[in-house]
Amino acid sequence: MMKSFKKKNDIITSPANGNVISMDRVLDEVFSNKLLGDGFAVEPSDGTVYSPVVGKVFSIFPTKHAISIVTNNGLEVLVHMGLDTVELEGKGFEVLVEKDQKITHDTKIANMNLDYIVQNEKLTTIIVAFTNLKDKEILVIQGEQTAKAEIATIEI
Repeated sequence: MMKSFKKKNDIITSPANGNVISMDRVLDEVFSNKLLGDGFAVEPSDGTVYSPVVGKVFSIFPTKHAISIVTNNGLEVLVHMGLDTVELEGKGFEVLVEKDQKITHDTKIANMNLDYIVQNEKLTTIIVAFTNLKDKEILVIQGEQTAKAEIATIEI
């Protein structure tokens, strides 16, 4: 009898209310050239950030602008809040999760103070990069989305 190998999927949701755009439209060459992996971005309409996947918090950057997550299927996800926001040294960000915490699509992972970020001449774009997808391309539903709306599925 042959074993059947069931494919695993990770459901991807929008981490924030706002306009979902393709990675190549991000105004930062590291992300738009997919040097950290393919993914998508959101131009947020408010500062609440949710987990785009189900999994566990892998790391939180000391400057609070980025959180790494590993899904239950092993997909590595970087949620990077804002462009050049590392220079803000954590100001304007409130991280709501801890390393090794299990999270779902309903988990608020951070709050961004969009006004503070803009006043400091930084962009508020939230980038979601899949750092171990290899050559797989991800197709996401673009345009205005609500936080936690399903916008993609990735087959692992």
